[in-house]
Amino acid sequence: MGACGSWRRMPSDEWRLRRPPDSHGVNTVKEPKLGCLNIGNGAAVYKLPIPPSQMDDQQQIERNRERAQTQVAKMALRSSNTLRVIFLLALVVCAAHAGKPAPKEKGEKKSDGDAAAGPSGSAAGGEGSSDISKLGAKGDGKTESTKALNDAWAAACGKEGAQTLMIPKGDYLTGPLNFTGPCKGSVTIQLDGNLLGTTDLAQYKGNWIEIEHVDNLVISGKGTLDGQGKQVWDSNKCDKKYDCKILPNSLVLDYVNNGTVSGITLLNAKFFHMNVFQCKGMTIKDVTITAPEDSPNTDGIHIGDSSKVTITGTTIGTGDDCISIGPGSTGINITGVTCGPGHGISVGSLGRYKDEKDVTDINVKGCTLKKTSNGVRIKSYEDAASVLSASNLHYENIAMEDVANPIIIDMKYCPNKICTKNGASKVTIKDVTFKNITGTSSTPEAVSLLCSEKLPCTGVTLDNVKVEYKGTNNKTMAVCNNAKGSSTGCLKELACL
Repeated sequence: MGACGSWRRMPSDEWRLRRPPDSHGVNTVKEPKLGCLNIGNGAAVYKLPIPPSQMDDQQQIERNRERAQTQVAKMALRSSNTLRVIFLLALVVCAAHAGKPAPKEKGEKKSDGDAAAGPSGSAAGGEGSSDISKLGAKGDGKTESTKALNDAWAAACGKEGAQTLMIPKGDYLTGPLNFTGPCKGSVTIQLDGNLLGTTDLAQYKGNWIEIEHVDNLVISGKGTLDGQGKQVWDSNKCDKKYDCKILPNSLVLDYVNNGTVSGITLLNAKFFHMNVFQCKGMTIKDVTITAPEDSPNTDGIHIGDSSKVTITGTTIGTGDDCISIGPGSTGINITGVTCGPGHGISVGSLGRYKDEKDVTDINVKGCTLKKTSNGVRIKSYEDAASVLSASNLHYENIAMEDVANPIIIDMKYCPNKICTKNGASKVTIKDVTFKNITGTSSTPEAVSLLCSEKLPCTGVTLDNVKVEYKGTNNKTMAVCNNAKGSSTGCLKELACL
């Protein structure tokens, strides 16, 4: 051990000197009152103790100064490390918030830059709108706006995120409109104005407004689709021959999934007002459809080869079926519909064409029919070209007001007497329930079940059917041919099963 002893770090953060054993063999640790002299020639350095008695005042002052400087240096090092940590944390926080827009004050409008960024089509997507009035459309009812509408659709369909095609107030004359998907985002057609379908039939190769292969479509607003059919109905010859030229339908939805049509009005279609084909998950609500009672083939809503379609809260008055449910339809729910004038709410007609598919799971509830030529009807051609069935059909809580043929199954359907009556039906009708059907009939036959001799109707239930003939020249009656089932709680005149 050297003359100055060995150094070790003590808990007090001060250096203490371990002395050699004293005369009693005891190691002692004393506060560092000794100094050391460095003696050497550069090759070797020796530390020699300086007794306290030999340390003058100047040396003591110098030693205290050095100790104070050491403590200040340590404190500065700690402070420097703390500042480094705070600085690094600040960098992390700034990086995490980089790129986030500053919050806008309540009521602050988007800047032009914000509006442009929405429909930019970036990977993140964004909301945007295409206003036809800013693309050249004029709402004067005379200037054709076809191009502006097709351009607006192309812009909305081609962008990611939620896009809106805006049709502001005004009357916009258009030719055929083809809105084709698939779209990059979801599209809403906001109909606040009125679209007028041109009466120049030479412009049409098919329908007026056709929307196809689009998912998540919304059509909403308080505007009108006016087919202007009055000027062309005389061109309809379908009451005279099967292979007639079909006039344009107003709104055709083909291969649309998860769509909604709400609030709008369809007026005076040239043919069908709305045709729903190969769609899934459609909702039609709070829609108004209007055409004169004598307008030909102006079905309100026709559904074919579609599933999970809901029609609710809708008012329809036309010259044909308010709602017609064609082949291949399944899971159709109709509630809260008011129908009249028109031909009622129908399943069919069935069997007219080859390769038609079955109809199943149809529910009609809580509807009102007023002065229609039929109430709830199932119709199939007697000379059917297809083998198919209609099953699981349920009608409940239906109110009839002066309705002809309130309940009718007609398996000998032959409109305008231009079909063949050979009795060779290929359509099966089974499992049909009429429950809580009440009101008045304008014909003595309140119930007509006109089924096929070769394929009788089976599983038909009449439950609490109370519809009375309102006239005075005859009595209420039921006609039930080739129908099998049961009657419960009905007027005795109608309990024919």
